[in-house]
Order: sequence, then C-alpha cells, then structure tokens
Amino acid sequence: MPREPRTPAQYWDTYKPYRGEGEQPAPVADRFEWTQYPGHGPGAEVLGQPCRALDLGPAEGKEAVFLARQGVETTGVDFSAAQVERARRWWKDVPGLSFLHADVCDYLASSTAPYDAIYSVWGAAWFTDPEILFPLLAESLTPGGVFAFSQAEPSPGAYGPQPMRGKWLEGRERELTVLRWQYPPETWADLLKRHGFTGIEAHVLPAPDAEGLGTLLVRAQRAST
Repeated sequence: MPREPRTPAQYWDTYKPYRGEGEQPAPVADRFEWTQYPGHGPGAEVLGQPCRALDLGPAEGKEAVFLARQGVETTGVDFSAAQVERARRWWKDVPGLSFLHADVCDYLASSTAPYDAIYSVWGAAWFTDPEILFPLLAESLTPGGVFAFSQAEPSPGAYGPQPMRGKWLEGRERELTVLRWQYPPETWADLLKRHGFTGIEAHVLPAPDAEGLGTLLVRAQRAST
C-alpha cells in the first residue's frame, strides 16, 4: 500500500519554471556536480565505479545522464510526472538510462535488483524522512555499495524536518509547503551508522566565495558482510 506522500507533487511539477521562448533546451551534462557551483568540488568519483546506479529525485537528470554516458546503467526515480516527462524527452537517445515516475520509498520497497550506488543531488534524500529512507537504502544496495547525497548546509539550530514554502510558485491559489530534513554532519553520520552503514564521511563543502551557501556532502557504504 503506497504511503501518503509528505511532499505535494505539484510543488515539483512547477519547480524552476522555464521562462524562455519555444521548447526548453536540454542542459549541458558534461560533469557530475554535487554543489550548485559548476566545477566546484568532487565529481562522480564519490560513487566509486558502479555498474548500476539509482538517482533519487533527478529532476533535469544531468547527473544520471553523465553516469549513463560513462557506461553505468542508471535509473532516475522522481515524484513529479512533469519532471520525468521532460527528462525522458531530453535524454531519450542516451543508452542505459531510464526515468521512472514514483515515490522513491515506494520504489525502493518494491525493487528487487540491488544497486552498486544510490545517490541524491539536492534531491529526494533531502525531502524524505531518513528513518524511513535509510533502511530501504541499506536493503537496496549491493554489499559495499555506496550511498551519497548532497544538499544545502543546515542553518544553525534549524534541525530536523523544516518547512520550505513555495508561495512563489506561479498560478497557485494556495501556498505549497514541503519538508526538508536538516542536520549537522555528525548527526547524519550517527543516523547512517545506526542503520548499518559503514565508511561514513559527512562534511560541509564551503562555497567558492566566502558569502555563498555551503553544501553538505555525505557518503556511506553498505556493510560488505
């Protein structure tokens, strides 16, 4: 029985609306980016050398495209039908790449083939209760498989599920609110350890300029045995 989603799909259907003319062009997908600053920080090497990878909340799908072009069989799962339709349209000719419309927890609970790497770049891992998500991830990874995610660095003292309001979304009569989970790096490490992960690395990668927002980057592995 699918769980009741915490995040309105409409929020993501209208996220980052295209303001140009004509058909929205596909973005460049020539690097795996964990931060919002192009060329800043590590790239796909964080994931090791996976054969199969799963992207949680890929939106435009740039990171999934990059991996697929490197020969990694990559699946992107997104809660927004609009985001999935756009990604499929843009990247339909990329071999080894697929985009599915589903809630990530529902998908993980029903999937039987394990992945070598599961990741989220400012994506669904940010907006999903880790107490629900992390056990599902541990079951969905191969032994020694990598889980990694990035999101904005947490605001001091604003920890746990925090509301993010989308009143700015155009054409909406009411404000849409989503929850995003924020913790300092050490808390993420403790959560992952409690759910059976090892080799945990969690830190904030500073912005390239002193005024910018840093990026929380977390990497862990499923135990090998």
